[in-house]
Amino acid sequence: MKRINALTIAGTDPSGGAGIQADLKTFSALAAYGTSVITALVAQNTRGVQSVCYIAPEFVAAQLDSVLSDVRIDTAKIGMLANSQIVETVAERLGHYQPPFVVLDTVMLAKSGDPLLQPEAVEALRRLLLPQVSIITPNLPEAAALLECAIATSEAEMREQGEALLAMGCGAVLMKGGHLSDEESPDWLFMRDTRERFTAPRVNTHHTHGTGCTLSAALAALRPRHSGWADTVREAKAYLQQALIQADSLDVGQGIGPVHHFHRWW
Repeated sequence: MKRINALTIAGTDPSGGAGIQADLKTFSALAAYGTSVITALVAQNTRGVQSVCYIAPEFVAAQLDSVLSDVRIDTAKIGMLANSQIVETVAERLGHYQPPFVVLDTVMLAKSGDPLLQPEAVEALRRLLLPQVSIITPNLPEAAALLECAIATSEAEMREQGEALLAMGCGAVLMKGGHLSDEESPDWLFMRDTRERFTAPRVNTHHTHGTGCTLSAALAALRPRHSGWADTVREAKAYLQQALIQADSLDVGQGIGPVHHFHRWW
């Protein structure tokens, strides 16, 4: 098996369920060696975000140079970028180093509803990062923010918005339908030459902290081992489904607890 080196570019979660911590756990669970660049120090837990300290853009660039000038990076995941200056910095350095696969998790809100991306940064995200990345993974509120439209309330509207996002220049779009009220949780993968629907039964758990981070990190970790995004999405969703099913076996925090990244081992 090829040894995969993966990079996460994101904010922190000291409670361990989301952000950099969730990404590194996911990389490890899926046999990828994890490296990281921190964009923001986030004081958060299972009950919400208490405070955010943004990393200076020049130090974000220094971290990126440290990793990418030394380590062969086979795949990368981008999470919380916080503000337009950090978006610009990450876009410029990725354009310089050009890792083979880049997954952009368009993080705008924490599970608690707390904002993680300043409104003025959305335009920079559209203009500078979308044309560079291999795939984006928006949920329905994030897709609506990127398109400046109403949040999709049906699968048909979700598909229309996925098509519109693909037309904005990214390599592929995985639209996540978890905000719909159906018994199933449908996701749609949009690529230049194909469309594919994925479904999974909804898991009856309150512990969903970090699901978006975990899925996007799983996509990044697994993509170098597959010939395309469809098989990658299928395996990543299977991993996340089990992490959700077994989340109740953990006892972390008093709010929205994390998924179980290491469910295969303990």
